[in-house]
Amino acid sequence: MTILDKIIAFKKKEVAKIKADVPIKKLVESPNFKREPISLRKSLLEPYSTGIIAEFKRQSPSKGIINDQVSVEDVTTGYLEANVAAQSILTDTSFFGGTMVDLMQARSINTEKPILRKDFIVDGFQIVEAKAIGADVILLIAACLTKEEIKNYGKLAEELGLEVLYEVHTQEDLDKIELSNKIIGINNRNLKTFEVDLEHSINLASQIPDDCVRVSESGISDPRIITGLKEYNFKGFLIGENFMKEENPGLACEEFISQIR
Repeated sequence: MTILDKIIAFKKKEVAKIKADVPIKKLVESPNFKREPISLRKSLLEPYSTGIIAEFKRQSPSKGIINDQVSVEDVTTGYLEANVAAQSILTDTSFFGGTMVDLMQARSINTEKPILRKDFIVDGFQIVEAKAIGADVILLIAACLTKEEIKNYGKLAEELGLEVLYEVHTQEDLDKIELSNKIIGINNRNLKTFEVDLEHSINLASQIPDDCVRVSESGISDPRIITGLKEYNFKGFLIGENFMKEENPGLACEEFISQIR
């Protein structure tokens, strides 16, 4: 059983329990449910967009604790000052040490940039939940969903006004998605072994049509990598650990962005 298999098995039980306790009606009545979501696609395609999707991540299964000393408020403020294109918030508690409250706190500060709810979506309930806590974008990981689930969850998100970052790691993942006007994230980290290979983004990029927005995820630690990926028409760059491992993630993000050419 891989780490991903363990996470998904646990997540399904966790979501079933939450669904039993929280009625959909309560989510729909939350104040955030009525707000107009901010477009990630638009933010990444703006002429002077930095393309950086900066992540708040306390820990990970592969690295353990990354940074549990900084607050969501301070990091969010720092990321906004660095002029990120978007923000990503981990809401998985058991494996990544995040919470839905983290996203809600970030949303209370960040009213101008899109926020991605980074979690393992295994049920439509989580998509309604994402809108209720103030997310603009959800993540659908092709490796842990069927083609039918990806289609149905994508449709539900669209109906709720949310955008979707479709995450792939292999050609098999890509084949599960109807590739038309999508935001496609290529994860450089193998979710089964957690090893990182940046060549991966470049190899898969050629299989993605031009009407899609390409995002490279994981393992980006040098501004020069961004320059190289831009040559392959990547518009978004999801970076978490590289900023979060620093004492001041916002400042680290600002310095990184200032070096992108």
